[in-house]
Amino acid sequence: MQRYVDDNLVSGLSAVILKGTDIVDVKTWGYMDIEAQTPMRDDAIFRAYSNTKIVTSAAAMILYDDGAFDLDDPVEKYIPQFKDLKVLKKGATELDDTEALQTPPTIRHLLTHTAGFAYGLFMTNPVDKVYVDQRMMGMESTLTEMIDKLAKLPLLYQPGEEWQYSISIDILARLVEIWSGKSFYAFLKERIFEPLAMVDTGFDVPPENHHRLTTHYSPVDLRDPMTPGLKSCPDIMIGSVLEPKSYHSGGGGLVTTIADYTTFIQMIINGGEWQGQRILSSQSVELMHTNQLREGLKVKLPTWDMPNTVFGLGFAIKNSPAKGEPDSAIGEYHWGGMAGTHSWVSPQAGVSALIFTQRAYGFWHPFSHEFKRLVYKVAG
Repeated sequence: MQRYVDDNLVSGLSAVILKGTDIVDVKTWGYMDIEAQTPMRDDAIFRAYSNTKIVTSAAAMILYDDGAFDLDDPVEKYIPQFKDLKVLKKGATELDDTEALQTPPTIRHLLTHTAGFAYGLFMTNPVDKVYVDQRMMGMESTLTEMIDKLAKLPLLYQPGEEWQYSISIDILARLVEIWSGKSFYAFLKERIFEPLAMVDTGFDVPPENHHRLTTHYSPVDLRDPMTPGLKSCPDIMIGSVLEPKSYHSGGGGLVTTIADYTTFIQMIINGGEWQGQRILSSQSVELMHTNQLREGLKVKLPTWDMPNTVFGLGFAIKNSPAKGEPDSAIGEYHWGGMAGTHSWVSPQAGVSALIFTQRAYGFWHPFSHEFKRLVYKVAG
């Protein structure tokens, strides 16, 4: 990993390796801020981006344990604005080229990114552009306002037909509010962060901790992210994390430390309980990393193919090892964030790991794949 720092591909890295639930290695490399030469520290604060999605999925499953909903309930049961959704016709280039909804999207569809919603990231369809133009996840907005905007737009496909990385987990965050009667952040604090003593996890960094926030970088050459060279860049999508905002993104809004997120992962590994705190039932944790997609449906991003990967209620799941990995990688469940916060659990190998940086590679981070191969190698 030091090579990635020396080659000016990442500013710094922080990693944790676990055998079972035991932490067996903690390591940092490089800098929190290159210009200031601030060394990476164990309690550095990172923008989790899409690793937020696993926390939000866990929050929903807590309420599932509480009996608040059934997985195959239609979303419109709780969000009536979605009763009149339309669906974009295949190959449509205009927003009004739609067809009738055949099957209403369900809670299971939301959790598995098969509900038909877009994200505004890939610009491969006319809906994505509207997501961007309307600032669907703008920091000045709210989850309620996001729902009102979404209800006026078509889905990209009939629910259950395809896997499409989407805004569905932000919709789930709003559902957590509806089911619990609390704000999304209040629910997370009460049912996850406080019981697990995740003291540095939230939607903004308090002023007294600003010195612990890692600088966010992007490649100097966005066309070739493996070209050496970094430049600091503003927080993308979620807005600045240096002050509170009204939009608490369930899909990408959290900041956290690797220590806090390791505690969350230990709870998952341990079947929903950690240090005397029962967060989730073991059955719900198992559902989170058990495939929920119909036969033949695979996980694939426009910018990154994930071979032989399926999806549970929150986690992607490997059906075959990646290049250089052992057969014990089969069944590994994982996810990561756009700026390079990756976590994964391998039940067969009995090993798990996290590796964090803050560089906007996009959706493919070569350092994390190399790190994973090395962990599997030493795990035996």
